[in-house]
Amino acid sequence: MSQRITTRCVQDVYTKFRTEHDTLGEVQVPEDKYWGAQTQRSLENFPIGEEKMPESVVRSYALLKKAAAITNYQLGVLSKKKSDLIVQVCDEILGCELTDQFPLAVWQTGSGTQTNMNLNEVIANRGHVINGGKLTDADKFLHPNDDVNKSQSSNDTFPTAMHIAAYATFVERTIPAITNLRNTLKKKSDAFKDIVKMGRTHWMDATPLTLGQEFSGYVTQLEHSIHAMENALLHLAGLVLGGTAVGTGINTPAGYDIKVADNIASLSGHPFFSAENKFEGIAAHDAMIEAHGALKTAAASLIKIGNDIRLMSSGPRSGIGELIIPANEPGSSIMPGKVNPTQIEALTMVCTQIIGNDMTIAVAASSGHFELNVYKPVIIYNFLQSANILADSVQSFNDRLAVGIEPNLKVIEEHVNNSLMLVTSLNPYIGYENAAKIAKSAHESGTTLREAAIKSGLVTPEQFDEWVDARKMLGSM
Repeated sequence: MSQRITTRCVQDVYTKFRTEHDTLGEVQVPEDKYWGAQTQRSLENFPIGEEKMPESVVRSYALLKKAAAITNYQLGVLSKKKSDLIVQVCDEILGCELTDQFPLAVWQTGSGTQTNMNLNEVIANRGHVINGGKLTDADKFLHPNDDVNKSQSSNDTFPTAMHIAAYATFVERTIPAITNLRNTLKKKSDAFKDIVKMGRTHWMDATPLTLGQEFSGYVTQLEHSIHAMENALLHLAGLVLGGTAVGTGINTPAGYDIKVADNIASLSGHPFFSAENKFEGIAAHDAMIEAHGALKTAAASLIKIGNDIRLMSSGPRSGIGELIIPANEPGSSIMPGKVNPTQIEALTMVCTQIIGNDMTIAVAASSGHFELNVYKPVIIYNFLQSANILADSVQSFNDRLAVGIEPNLKVIEEHVNNSLMLVTSLNPYIGYENAAKIAKSAHESGTTLREAAIKSGLVTPEQFDEWVDARKMLGSM
C-alpha cells in the first residue's frame, strides 16, 4: 500500500481568540499572543515558505526601539513612564524572551513594515500588561504607532535593524572565526616551512616549493578576506534612523537622528553613527552589497583552500596522500574503514550557498525604485545566513580538521624524488630543449631523471648531483 509523502505536517489549529483592530477593521488574534492586528494580517496574507525573520533582526529591532524610546524621552516627546515600559519590554526581547511572539515570514512586504509593526504591537501590548492592563482592554496604555513607533517609520527602522544585525554578526562571529582559522593555518605554515614538496600547476607536476610556502598562500587569502570585511564595517556603521519615510526626517524632533544613533552605539557597544545621507540608505543597500562581497571573497578563497587540502589528503593509498587529516566519523555505509573529508565537504557546500546568496543580494539591492528599496527582508535574510553559516563552518573546519593536519613525509619525499620537473634546474646549464629531451626520455623509459640525464651524455653524475637539488629550487620567497 502506497503512502503519500506530505510536504508539511498539519499543525493544531488555535481556536481561542481576542479581537484586535487596525485602520482596516477588526482582526481575530490568538488570545495568548502579544501581537496585534497587523501582525495577524501578515500571518494570514503571506503563508509563504518556511523562512522566518531572523532572530538577530528581531533583537536588533528591540535595540533600536529601546534607543528610540530613550531618545524620545530625552527630547521631551515621550513620557518617562512610557519610555521605561518600552525599554523594559525591549530588554526582555534582547534577553531572548518572547521569541514565540515574532512569527512572520521573510516573504512579506519589501519594506519590512509588518516586522516593524510586529515589534511595535508586541512591545505595546506587553508593556500594557506590565503596567497592570489586560490584552482584551479596548484602550491600552501604550499605542504601537503613537508611542512605540514615535519618530520612526518602517522605512528607516528596518534598514537600521539590517545594519545593526549585519555589523554585530560580522564583528562578533564571522571575523573572529576566519581570524581563528587564519591563525591555525599560519601555525601550520610555520611548522611546515622546511618540508620540500612538489608544486603542481594545471594539475601537473611543477617545480618544488615548501609545504609552508603553500600554506602561506592560504593564510594571505584569509587575511585579505578579513581586511575586506573590516573595510565594509564603516559603511555598515552608518544608520538611517531618523530619516523616517523617505529620508527627510519628517515627524522627528530636532537632533533626533544624531542622538538616537549615539544611544544605539552606547547600548550595543559598537561604533554606530548617524548616516550623513539618509536618502541613500533607505532607497539603496550598497553597504549590504559591499559587505556581502567580502563574504563572497572569503567563500571563494575557502573553496580553493578546502579543495587543495581535499586533494592533497586524497587516498590514503590511491591518491596524492601528502597530507593526513583527522578521521572524524566513518565515511561509508557500505565500505568498511572508509574515511572521508567531510569537514571540507560541509565548508565548500556552505561557500557555494554564499556565492548564490551574493547574486540574490546584488539583484535585490540594485532593484530599488525612487525613494525606497522594497527587497529589504530578502537582503538581510540572505546576508545573515551567509555570515552565520560561514562562521559556523569555518569554526568547525578549524577545530575538527585544520588543527589536526599533518604532513605525510614519506609520500611527499617519494613525489619529490619521482618528479620529472626537477629537470627545470638543468635549463641554465644545458638549455631548455636538451632538458626537455631528458625529461621525455626518463618518462618514456620509466627510469629516473638522473639515469636519463647521465645516459644523454649531456650531464655527468657529479654535475647532476650538484645542479639538481630540490632545495636549491625554492627561490627566495
